[in-house]
Amino acid sequence: MSRHRIFIAINLSDNIKEKLSQFSYDLPLRWTRKDDLHITLIFLGYCSDQDLGKVCSIVKETAAKHSSFSMKLDKICYGPKAVIPPRMIWALGEKKEELSRLIKDLEKSLGMNGNEFSPHVTLARVKTWQWKLIEPEERPEIEKDISLNFKVTSIDVMESKLKREGPQYVILERASLIL
Repeated sequence: MSRHRIFIAINLSDNIKEKLSQFSYDLPLRWTRKDDLHITLIFLGYCSDQDLGKVCSIVKETAAKHSSFSMKLDKICYGPKAVIPPRMIWALGEKKEELSRLIKDLEKSLGMNGNEFSPHVTLARVKTWQWKLIEPEERPEIEKDISLNFKVTSIDVMESKLKREGPQYVILERASLIL
């Protein structure tokens, strides 16, 4: 029986991915490949084949009860805010009631208790050792207002396959929201 590293995400259009990939800084960090940019809604961890089938069904059923909605990414910054050194450079999104309801419904249907959710797209991961190599005066302030609007019409069950060159993401199931 195989095990799959699973999460539920909003995938972004090629246009939004292209615009986000232009925000790079000359820092020795592991930058996310353009094709892999997404918003993780829920990380489930490892699932068996049997559990994966149940997850896909639950996500499709839950998505079918929620309407599509608009979202906006409005800031590039270090994140999370309270963590020093930061763990990521991300594009932060506005908190939307529709998104919160969708996540709460997914968590309830999956039998999970969720944490505070802050919608974001990870642009780069910051490893502590990498951060310490950068002289404090050479660490750039990263705080840029942006305005990237898009419509969320589906959510995806995705698998993260860990590879030496970084994770590889595969869409296993696309679940449409009500248009």
